[in-house]
Amino acid sequence: MLLGGAISAPTLAGALSRSTRPAWATSAQWEPRTLSPAQLELVATVAEHIIPETDTPGARAAGVHRFVDTLLTDHYPTPERDRFLAGLADVDARARSRQGKTFVECTADQQVALLTEMDEAAYPAVQIDSPRPQETWFFRRMKEVTLVGYYTSQIGATQELHPSPFGAYRGDIPYSSVGRAWS
Repeated sequence: MLLGGAISAPTLAGALSRSTRPAWATSAQWEPRTLSPAQLELVATVAEHIIPETDTPGARAAGVHRFVDTLLTDHYPTPERDRFLAGLADVDARARSRQGKTFVECTADQQVALLTEMDEAAYPAVQIDSPRPQETWFFRRMKEVTLVGYYTSQIGATQELHPSPFGAYRGDIPYSSVGRAWS
């Protein structure tokens, strides 16, 4: 279990930026600006395996794939964007070498097997002192953007997190109405 972590600067910038709002738009006119339709479907499929639909909607319903496209377009520097796109191509290449078809064309069990392999490489059960291999960068980043995208979406923030807003502040009330002092 991963108990801690960090968020990369481009992901944090995207989560805090107003420019990611178009990613959450439900407009039928929304079009990806960086990802091809096939890449967008790949991102949506991988994200849905990371946060699947349960009693709450999953990553696809939350529009995580749109968030990722907006993040790549507006916040990732070109080298990092290219690295992410190369990671998507690698996922498809791994699926083709094992199953003879793209990741999206694989069965759900085949997809889970491949993602489990990538997850175990990125987050080994036995922690080693040496840095993680570079080939795990994509999967760690994909998980990061999926989590940030999901929990900053309306679905993630309201249906999954169940926000509990603070109560009203009443600073000048008679002591007798509360009966004792609170700190």
